Amino acid sequence: MVFTSLHFVVFFAVVYAIYRVLPHRGQNWLLVLASYYFYAAWDWRFLSLLVGSTVVDYAVARAIEGARDPRRRKHLLWLSLAFNFGMLGFFKYFDFFADSLARVFDALGWHLDPITLHVILPIGISFYTFMSVSYVIDVYRREIPATKSLLDFAVFVAFFPHLVAGPILRASLLLPQISGPRRIAARQIRDGAWLIAWGVFQKMFVADNLAGLVESVFGASAVPSGGDVLIASYAFAFQIYGDFAGYSNMARGMSKLMGIELNVNFRFPYFVTSPQAFWRHWHISLSTWLRDYLYIPLGGSRGSSLATKRNLMITMALGGLWHGAAWTFVLWGLYQGLVLVVARAIVDRGRALTATWQHVLLGVVMFHVTCYGWLIFRARSVEQIADFSWLLLTRPGLSAAGWDTLAVPLCLTVGPLLLVHIHQARHDDELSIFHLPRPIRYALFGAIGYLVLLFGDFEGAEFIYFQF
Repeated sequence: MVFTSLHFVVFFAVVYAIYRVLPHRGQNWLLVLASYYFYAAWDWRFLSLLVGSTVVDYAVARAIEGARDPRRRKHLLWLSLAFNFGMLGFFKYFDFFADSLARVFDALGWHLDPITLHVILPIGISFYTFMSVSYVIDVYRREIPATKSLLDFAVFVAFFPHLVAGPILRASLLLPQISGPRRIAARQIRDGAWLIAWGVFQKMFVADNLAGLVESVFGASAVPSGGDVLIASYAFAFQIYGDFAGYSNMARGMSKLMGIELNVNFRFPYFVTSPQAFWRHWHISLSTWLRDYLYIPLGGSRGSSLATKRNLMITMALGGLWHGAAWTFVLWGLYQGLVLVVARAIVDRGRALTATWQHVLLGVVMFHVTCYGWLIFRARSVEQIADFSWLLLTRPGLSAAGWDTLAVPLCLTVGPLLLVHIHQARHDDELSIFHLPRPIRYALFGAIGYLVLLFGDFEGAEFIYFQF
């Protein structure tokens, strides 16, 4: 089910109506059943993976908490890691590594018939696996107690607003809200309704309208100029942002309506001036997960300069691979790691910026560095990355139809988003629209509704991050 589909609207309306009249324990049972139905609506066969991950990690965490022998605790932790990452590795990466190995042997002149199963990727597996693993690790580190309620833990893992595309929530944030009674304040209803509406706008008006523009350049039959590639890279930057930030806002909004607060996952990432700041503002739940459970355990920045660079490159390469089983994603991760390493060296040797124009110039540079990363991310193959990079250097102009089919539609689609974002970013708050005078606020609500109804995509297009 897609959040913007009629099926989901009916589903959520029914679930929410029942939710409001049930006591706390009944609400949790409803959330589990509704979440399992929500997941099964995509493919009921993979529901067993979700349930299996829940039961295994619940039992392992309880056993870790009760174990006194450090070796037994570590063995139990490795059991959870092996189960979860083994499941994730098989379903997400088996075909990728089998095909890659076959290509290596072909390059050496040896023919190898790869064992490919054409494994279907279970939707959301990357998200709920990371959530479940982080819970077990936190219990192992004695940062949180293991929950005694399997029902509460099942809600934590399967809570349908975040189940298939995040945010990747921590047990320390969500489990206390699940285990204790919830009160729904009028302010939460107001804020939740706005976040849903804003998320729908980001998805249906911004992301879905830019999708065709991006495909016209990145598609297999396209013959673009370098300028076309540049505009399409801008468009994809806002498409993936509108798509994923829109999903996160809808997830936060629906959760608020149920009295549950989720963490902010995006905070105006294209207004930053450094790669470090970008990862503090883009997909925050993933970047903090990689920091706390991969980068810091590798050594973080505690060792030598060379070790810090190595840890950054490993973390970002694996972060790229997390996004998908393709070498383009690995290259994107390595690119992000290289950008962080270079930026770190520049900051260590540079001077503090004080003038406004310096911050603006650095912001423009950072946006273009990010957009080249999105070119790598969106490319169909490594060969297309090379071809498009060459076009950017040798044919920078737009094609004959570029202005009418690319540049103008991009400006008309992104313009309304940026106008609202400028106000939100100045207040560092997505809810800052409630500080506007009432006539302006109502005019904004009307404009958003008008644009979605008139130009929104009502075909129920899937979210980009469903494939990750």
